[in-house]
Amino acid sequence: MKLIIIDGLDASGKDTQAEIIKMKRERAGERVLVRSHPAGDNLFGKIAKEALLGRGKTNRIKASIFYAMDVLRSLKKYYHNKNYDTLIVVRYLMGTAYLPLPLANAAYKFFEAVLPVSDCMFFLDVSPEEALKRLKRRGAREVFETKEELEKVRKKTLLLARKGWHVLNANLPREKIAAEIEEILKSK
Repeated sequence: MKLIIIDGLDASGKDTQAEIIKMKRERAGERVLVRSHPAGDNLFGKIAKEALLGRGKTNRIKASIFYAMDVLRSLKKYYHNKNYDTLIVVRYLMGTAYLPLPLANAAYKFFEAVLPVSDCMFFLDVSPEEALKRLKRRGAREVFETKEELEKVRKKTLLLARKGWHVLNANLPREKIAAEIEEILKSK
């Protein structure tokens, strides 16, 4: 099974790019599954999403724990599923960047060592300013969706994405990002 990972800050275009990849691969005859986290089809994802809409330290911790459980559930259920040729996972290892820096580094290294990784890991790097513009159009804001939080998380994710990630400028139009991703996927 081909594993493609799409990660990035909120409003970086992760789900959009995952759907573009899915459509192209399905047109080529592949069976593709997209898993976006937190997912709304299980208790872990629902609790994580609910906590993201809340405020305070307890909700941050709750969101992080249940997000991780949701990702682990998806991998267990779908990673070796013979019904699919390609699994696209949206929001994966970079969820660790929402933790304080020393813990984020340790958690990232742990999950990188125990979870499957791929040579097709894409980090969509959007500026906090652009992310906020897109989020404003969307409506409801999550706990981590302030300029200050986006700046802190972006700084940590760029540190974590130094090894093994294809870092793409997500401020560009979606078509340009999709073309870059397609070129990289063709070379793999």
